[in-house]
Amino acid sequence: MFRSPRFSFVFHQSGAAAIEYAIVLPVLLLFILGIMDTGRLLWTYVTIYRATEAAARCAAIAAAVPTAVTCTTSTQTQTYAVAAAWGLTITPSAFTVSNPACGMQVHASYDFQFTIPWFPRFGGSALGTKTLAATACYPFKPPA
Repeated sequence: MFRSPRFSFVFHQSGAAAIEYAIVLPVLLLFILGIMDTGRLLWTYVTIYRATEAAARCAAIAAAVPTAVTCTTSTQTQTYAVAAAWGLTITPSAFTVSNPACGMQVHASYDFQFTIPWFPRFGGSALGTKTLAATACYPFKPPA
């Protein structure tokens, strides 16, 4: 009995792997770049938060014992916070220093840029960016 090749169970598979690869590769790359961006985002947030904590502590110690440390002015505290943000290129104007009831407070705001430029918007941020904010307040006791 003669079977038509059109209905045969033997198919050519020469291009199937290339087509599957072309379909799966963009999804895989977005997944990998998304994981890397999430890691960078978390690292940046932790770095900024720790820099604000260190600057608030430095300012509180300077308020309690002015001759002990170099964070006696807002500008010095901002410079200290920039130095504490290891690995980031951040300007001193990203940090603000205030003196509310809780003690010495330092607030930071930083625009994080994603690797994937078409990453969705978050809040009021531009496309592909996320504004990170960190606030730390360190209490102090004035010298008696």
